[in-house]
Amino acid sequence: MSVKLGVPSKGRLMQKTFDWFADRGVGLRKSGSDREYAGAVDGIDGVELVLLSAGEIPRELAAGRIHLGVTGTDLVREKLAPWDTYVSEIAQMGFGRADLVLAVPNCWVDVDTLDDLDAVAAAFRAKHGFRLRIATKYHRLVREFLRDNGVADYQLVDSQGATEGVVKNETAEAIADITTTGDTLRANHLKVLSDGMMHRSQATVLKSKTAEWGIDEKSVLAKFEEMIL
Repeated sequence: MSVKLGVPSKGRLMQKTFDWFADRGVGLRKSGSDREYAGAVDGIDGVELVLLSAGEIPRELAAGRIHLGVTGTDLVREKLAPWDTYVSEIAQMGFGRADLVLAVPNCWVDVDTLDDLDAVAAAFRAKHGFRLRIATKYHRLVREFLRDNGVADYQLVDSQGATEGVVKNETAEAIADITTTGDTLRANHLKVLSDGMMHRSQATVLKSKTAEWGIDEKSVLAKFEEMIL
């Protein structure tokens, strides 16, 4: 039985993953056309490449259907609870960096902290009769962060598209989203709360705790770790 390594199946994340492993003597390559999701591994025996979307990799690791995987830590923490029951981190890869942040309109000049947001949320509900809306696709991470920081009077609204535009479109009053440079937030007249950093994410090599790790798999893992660490 081989050790299955799940990596992103397309785009810059796939290419950067291939480059990162190549620099460490592990060659990953797609087999056939760009539309196919088969792959091969060179430089180490006993490892099978599985190409998946970055969002699928946490689920496959948790289910034990792949032994190792590459994805962002934001996706792991959002999709798996508690995440460290299912996976452990082997290596941070230094790319795919993004910060999950809480942002509000620039015109909220008196709102700079989570305490300020909590006060505004209470006033908003009293005035409008419904809770302040925060648009996000990271429901678990945002709920946990706001709970831990004592913010209660809000509702999350799902946003799978251009989250930065929802305030302008008046479908939410604030957002929680990932950003790399902050340029898109600024272009949409949004500012990050001074204590609104929820998680710093980057691409990471992860190990499944639920996959079958027999003697052969453990031997392959030891060689794999020797090469990449």
